[in-house]
Amino acid sequence: MDWVRRRAGSLLGLGLIGGLVWTAVVTLSQPSGFDPGESCARKLGVVDGVPRTSWFPPSASCVSGGEVHQYMSTTKSVILTVIGVLLLISLVIGLVLTVRRLTGEPGPTRTAENVDLKRRRRSHLLFGALDVAVACAVIAFLNAAAIVFGGLPGGFLIIVAVLAGLSAFGTILDRHMGPLPSTALESRRRGTVAGVATYGVVFAATAVSGQLPFFRLWAIPLGGITYAVIAAVQWSRATSTATQVQHSG
Repeated sequence: MDWVRRRAGSLLGLGLIGGLVWTAVVTLSQPSGFDPGESCARKLGVVDGVPRTSWFPPSASCVSGGEVHQYMSTTKSVILTVIGVLLLISLVIGLVLTVRRLTGEPGPTRTAENVDLKRRRRSHLLFGALDVAVACAVIAFLNAAAIVFGGLPGGFLIIVAVLAGLSAFGTILDRHMGPLPSTALESRRRGTVAGVATYGVVFAATAVSGQLPFFRLWAIPLGGITYAVIAAVQWSRATSTATQVQHSG
């Protein structure tokens, strides 16, 4: 179990990447959402076919003249179902273990000795914001691709993937440029909060503007600015806590 816990990120990544590929394969195995009648006619020779599709278990058929024509073979449906169950198990276990890491051992404390905290803070706010802005540009592209090729399940998976990815990215930024003194656990918590909150703001702003499910270009600078604001608040709180500890000592 300890080995599984240490590989929480790998399990989560496998579930998410595999799930996105799975949704794309299922989508491509069904009649086209843009012109399903043409897909039925081209593959099955069915005239005026009405598609019937299901995501789980994955299946697809075309109905014409009261007759049901299988668009997706039973063998392929069974294989995709089994793979989908395995990926779902991996995803759930990875999510649970990843969340549990936020309450784990804090680890050794990294001190602020011989570190210019003002310069470190400026670097964190500036370069962190730029890095997150670039990440938001990538997210906008991946979000569109996941929805086009994966439908609703792909959209759900990309949300989970983005939340996990931004949390991990925020943790890395915090470890390299975040407040000191600090522990690995504190970096994970701050990084998770920054990543989730940044995506929440971008998602909410996109929803309010009526642009969902696709992000617009203005989401890129908004993500960077939001991250910088959150990181600045975290620096202020960490500095205030460190000052209080020094005075009490």
